[in-house]
Amino acid sequence: MRALRSAARLGLAALLTTGLITSATTTSGVAAPAAPFPDTFDLPAGFQPEGIAIGPGPTAWFGSRVDGDIYQVDLRSGTGTVVSEGPGVGSPSVGLKSDPLGRLFVSGGTAGNARVVDTGTGEVLASYQLATGASFVNDVVLTDHAAWFTDSLRGVLYGLPLDPAGGLPDPSEVVTLPLTGDFVQGTGFGANGITGTPDGQALLVVHSTSGLLYRVDPLTGAATTVDTGGASLTNGDGMLLRGRTLYVVRNRDNRVDVLSLDPSGTRATVVRTITSPRFDVPTTVARFGNRLYLPNARFTTPPTPSTPYSVTQVPAGP
Repeated sequence: MRALRSAARLGLAALLTTGLITSATTTSGVAAPAAPFPDTFDLPAGFQPEGIAIGPGPTAWFGSRVDGDIYQVDLRSGTGTVVSEGPGVGSPSVGLKSDPLGRLFVSGGTAGNARVVDTGTGEVLASYQLATGASFVNDVVLTDHAAWFTDSLRGVLYGLPLDPAGGLPDPSEVVTLPLTGDFVQGTGFGANGITGTPDGQALLVVHSTSGLLYRVDPLTGAATTVDTGGASLTNGDGMLLRGRTLYVVRNRDNRVDVLSLDPSGTRATVVRTITSPRFDVPTTVARFGNRLYLPNARFTTPPTPSTPYSVTQVPAGP
């Protein structure tokens, strides 16, 4: 714990990276190649996606809420395959983040756990039981010295301290950090999306039910409400930080709110909103180049083994 606290004081700069595929027919009757980086591409039927991670390179990974499968996609073509079979029903893959070492950090939702997957082989490199009983390990962010996970039902963060070379901790080293200060769990989903502040000194956590955004001290868990000028972020889900720009996905509202932050993350202003007719309850967002990618979780559509699911790409904008 002392090592994690010391590392956190050095800064928590986040390691955040960074239509159906169709073919036109020429006058000769020969199908032309599909356009690269399609605006929409399919995930497996019945997949029930939740999280997304992108990079290094134009590769994305998606997690299944059904059985924890990890699906890998080449963003240039929109084609993909399952690269890691999940633990099975009752062990979903929710929030995802990839790192430069070829690892995927996976939030385990209702299973109360987290695991680290080799993106090359699909092998589970490590698994951590973060909570027992009622819990929902929801989202994850990678910082210079730790992987931090939210628990939407408990009002705590879980930290996996990483050594200077990125080495994974023993289960005994996992940190449970209660959220205090301004944070109120209340009923329903609480802490959901998580990212860092622009200055790398703290964490930002969105509360799905209240719509509040919190700045969290990773040493103490003390949460301070971010001044958003009265703007509410209800249904706030996955978040993405790029410089001082924060993208907040508001799932059932089918929108992404784009906020401008001050360096410390204590004040934020909504500067624009991204919408698309192709959004169908998107849950989170990742970026490649000037493109944003959002998996459509379709929470308002009763899931079946044949229910179609897709990913929507929209311009990131200025």
